[in-house]
Amino acid sequence: MPGASELTPAVLQNKTAAVVLWVLSAFLAVAFALELVSFFQPMRFDAQLDSALIVLAAAATLTALWRRLPLQNVGLAAGGIALVSGAFSALGVRTGLPFGAFVYGSASGPLMFKTVPWAIPLLWMFIVLNSRGMARLMLRPWRKNKNYGYRVIGLAAVLVLLFAVALEPFAFRVKQLWLWLPTALPLTWQGVPIINFVAWGFITCLILFFISPALIVKKPRSKTGPELHPFCLWLGGIALFAAGCAARGLWAATIVDAVIGIAAGIFAVRGAMW
Repeated sequence: MPGASELTPAVLQNKTAAVVLWVLSAFLAVAFALELVSFFQPMRFDAQLDSALIVLAAAATLTALWRRLPLQNVGLAAGGIALVSGAFSALGVRTGLPFGAFVYGSASGPLMFKTVPWAIPLLWMFIVLNSRGMARLMLRPWRKNKNYGYRVIGLAAVLVLLFAVALEPFAFRVKQLWLWLPTALPLTWQGVPIINFVAWGFITCLILFFISPALIVKKPRSKTGPELHPFCLWLGGIALFAAGCAARGLWAATIVDAVIGIAAGIFAVRGAMW
């Protein structure tokens, strides 16, 4: 009979999670394609399509984590992101801090506690977790460094900031998910105060300092290749924003989105090939 070590590797990919991920990814690809079409040919179910896209994207992100982490760890990470992002979003819409003065538009969907749209925590889960995945991919050559964990948090915060730079013109000018109010701050990007992007990075650092222990595989695991799922989702989001901005003639935002996507993609591929 085979030994216990042969039967039970320390951590095996969850086969159920893998199957669920394939199914979610297929539905997500269909929703992504329909969303691209809707930029040029509006559909009667645009609002439902937007909701389905964010739900599928967040579900696929969490399921990808479930392949290598216990389900309770995934739930802890998701709950932590939802709690912190929801609290800061509620604070922001009521006081203007720390993002700047804004209001949520009707396109963002029903509000939780009459304050924050239901999709906002899901959006944060998608952005933070996939930015962390991209950071891990980029830093693969240095994963043995003693400061690797802190580097992942710092680089993830930068990637969230860059993702927000691409997201904001799309959410504000294309989808009207939220509306930025006039501000006395002299520096803006596409009508969005620069402090907003700093806030995204700061909150990401705060979130990751709290949830990172839940995202670490505690036991030895069989050797696997690089995790490419965050790479596909993160760059897919950037591509979606670029296409939406291009369809509305927001060429400066489209070019910036393309530069962000290409630069991040190059560094991520470099890390994956290490």
